[in-house]
Amino acid sequence: MFKQLFKPTTTTTTTTTLIKRFMSASTPIKNSPFKAKVTSIEPLTNGKWIQTKKINYDDPNGNSRVWEMAIRTTRSTTTNIDAVSIVSILHNHANDSKEIVLVKQFRPPTEQVVIELPAGLIDPNESIESTAIRELIEETGYYGTFKSQSIPIFSDPGLTNANMVLAYVDVDLNDPKNQSPQPKLEPGEFIITFTLPLNNLLHSLEEICEKENCTIDARLYHFAKGLELAQQL
Repeated sequence: MFKQLFKPTTTTTTTTTLIKRFMSASTPIKNSPFKAKVTSIEPLTNGKWIQTKKINYDDPNGNSRVWEMAIRTTRSTTTNIDAVSIVSILHNHANDSKEIVLVKQFRPPTEQVVIELPAGLIDPNESIESTAIRELIEETGYYGTFKSQSIPIFSDPGLTNANMVLAYVDVDLNDPKNQSPQPKLEPGEFIITFTLPLNNLLHSLEEICEKENCTIDARLYHFAKGLELAQQL
């Protein structure tokens, strides 16, 4: 998949246009996620969205052991999947250039703004495909075509049973609905949407982090590193 998505380009006009468009369509500066901060941290046993559990299990030698984990309370019973993370590629057919749609948002556990792939929880009775399409529209304003999905994958298996599916959604810039994308954020969401060329994606992400003092979600970093390795191998 990396080799199919990656194609170097020397054209910069499209990139500049995309970034300028998103700067005007992003969250107003007064609601910038960079203004958020943690004010306190308190012990929590069972919360509205997350609970902690103690697991008793036997290791391969028959010894009884204990493990602590966190779980989401919102897992969809329809799909048995917690969330969808979206790889969305913008195609400009005029010059065959490709860019990836990304978001920045403040994540309280990290106390930083995190660069991520668009993502969201699966609502009750919602499919993986409909979640991917809906979340892409809500967070970025882009209308896309669902192409494929991964097997269920786990975000941090040493800490939680939270799982997700990686969805690939194609966005056609020639579609009139994608000429002036406007995110449809919910109350309490403060997200900046932007795009980066697939070419040299990892380098671009690291430059942004150094300049803006933010960090990168591991899944996005692994994706970018995979693109880099695909060039080298």
